[in-house]
Amino acid sequence: MNNPEENLTAEELESRKEEMKSFYDDAIPYLESQLKYESLLTDVEEARFKRANFQYQWQVLIANTQPPEDEKEIKSEKKPSKKPKLKRT
Repeated sequence: MNNPEENLTAEELESRKEEMKSFYDDAIPYLESQLKYESLLTDVEEARFKRANFQYQWQVLIANTQPPEDEKEIKSEKKPSKKPKLKRT
């Protein structure tokens, strides 16, 4: 394959280098804006993750301080029932 830059003169090659430098220099403000945008998105996602993780930990803490379901049932069975008992005839 032929590289098109092999056929350029020294002046043409220098001109191409200047065009490329100009292109990159012009693109820098856009790239900086994109970097700021992406960094802010990352910060938002990290904050969301931390908030969700905190909520999960809080739920686990609350669940661990509650008595298990079996204990709740046992306690409710110990209380006298106020329902009238039916007599067998």
